[in-house]
Amino acid sequence: MSGDVRPFAPTAHYAAAPNAPAGYAAPGHAGAPAYAQAAPAAGGGSIYANAGGGGMRLFEDNKARNVGDLLTIVLVENTAARTAAKTSVTKDSGLGMGAPTLFGQQVTMNGKNLLEAEVEGSRSFDGKGDSAQSNQLHGQITVRVLQDLGNGNLLVRGDKQLRLNQGDELVQIQGIVRVSDIGPDNRITSDRVGDAQIVYGGRGTLARSNAMGWLGRFFNSALFPY
Repeated sequence: MSGDVRPFAPTAHYAAAPNAPAGYAAPGHAGAPAYAQAAPAAGGGSIYANAGGGGMRLFEDNKARNVGDLLTIVLVENTAARTAAKTSVTKDSGLGMGAPTLFGQQVTMNGKNLLEAEVEGSRSFDGKGDSAQSNQLHGQITVRVLQDLGNGNLLVRGDKQLRLNQGDELVQIQGIVRVSDIGPDNRITSDRVGDAQIVYGGRGTLARSNAMGWLGRFFNSALFPY
């Protein structure tokens, strides 16, 4: 994809795992390897050995559980956040001092008391803030099992690229799923993916029309002093 959307890099901790596919890179990007199918092992003459290319499983369902298996993730992301703050401060103060006398006489000049004083002061502050944000992401994406973590959890990763007439779209997801959460139809919802990293975006005419220009970004950045 272009610079409009930056796909995340594979997690270093899992990418270096011994049972992860060697040289794995995100599909569709430079360096992505081709997954060659391993030659079937000798079945010892059994007519059921390696049936279907992966062995005949009489007591297992079709859930993804091995490295290279495919799993469908149903995106059901709904997030909403709202925060509000209000601060109000008011302070009034006053000081008055009557005209004192000196040797029983008021100190005056041109009929005005010179020693009479009165001070008043007030200050106030009123601040308000309100922020709200909501996001929704629905759809489906099929990912590949990268690693069996050995405790019933699987590391999965996948992306989907769509080329439309007005631009390209990218959906990418990576995370950890439990085998027990996978449904009988080999599907799992995205809210059950641990350490989930989800990327959605695109490039092209529609993406550029929703992006602020470089001059507008400058005036809305921290570098602008006003």
